[in-house]
Amino acid sequence: MKTYPMGEFEEIVLLTVGVLYDEAYGGAIKDAIEEKAQRNVSVGALQAALKRMEKKGYLESREGEFNAQRGGKPKRYYTITAFGKQALQKNKDIRLKLWRAIPKIAFDFKYT
Repeated sequence: MKTYPMGEFEEIVLLTVGVLYDEAYGGAIKDAIEEKAQRNVSVGALQAALKRMEKKGYLESREGEFNAQRGGKPKRYYTITAFGKQALQKNKDIRLKLWRAIPKIAFDFKYT
């Protein structure tokens, strides 16, 4: 059985790369996570996660066009690989299996 080690933040980043599709670069990823997940993201944590997931084979990156506004530095765009999609699917399957296994009584709260 293949393993797909992925933390919660990595999963959020990977899902956001999918949401942004062709526009998935650092700044856009950070903004989308902050807006959609309502959580603050440091540039350093995001860059570390992107590099880590690229090393794991979940993401690929490419350089965009040079940009004078960025001091001539190109944006780096990210896309999900087939392996990254498998990892996301595995995580989704595990979460759904666990959610479905919770007995209804576990959420039958009595408030006073």
